Amino acid sequence: MVSIKIAGTVDDSIVDGEGYRFTIFTQGCPHNCPGCHNPQTHDCNKGKLVDADDLIQRIKQNPLLSGVTFSGGEPFLQPLPLNYIAEKIHTLSLDLTIYTGYTLEQLQDMHNAAIDKLLSLTDTLIDGRFLLEQRDLTLTFRGSRNQRIIDMNASRQQNKIVLKLLD
Repeated sequence: MVSIKIAGTVDDSIVDGEGYRFTIFTQGCPHNCPGCHNPQTHDCNKGKLVDADDLIQRIKQNPLLSGVTFSGGEPFLQPLPLNYIAEKIHTLSLDLTIYTGYTLEQLQDMHNAAIDKLLSLTDTLIDGRFLLEQRDLTLTFRGSRNQRIIDMNASRQQNKIVLKLLD
């Protein structure tokens, strides 16, 4: 059994990435951004431990999904169970979006094999801490202007960061 600590899920989100999505909110976050939309996800001692296969079964039950989103909390605190889930959802022809308070460069600089693998399985990465002074409610899928929507597939192909321009 592969377990993951989560704050909760949303079975049918249209605000956590492109298309109709299943969103997993991981528990635990070191960033503690002032004005965070999900402060209840920060404490690593809270949340609930769930079986990753149970989440995958729930995802399989919805034929309308276009993808899955890992949000938080900070998903990259739990790369091993998320790698397991990511591999399974790709076999279902679903895409993966991940929200992180780290920048892509910070994640790459960690030189952590599990994090690198999760990045390799990511289709869209929305990176950067939420900055209250840059809050902008008109942005698509982001809360502050510093956050980027990175097309990870195009970035790997072009060997440079390629942004998705949705606004």
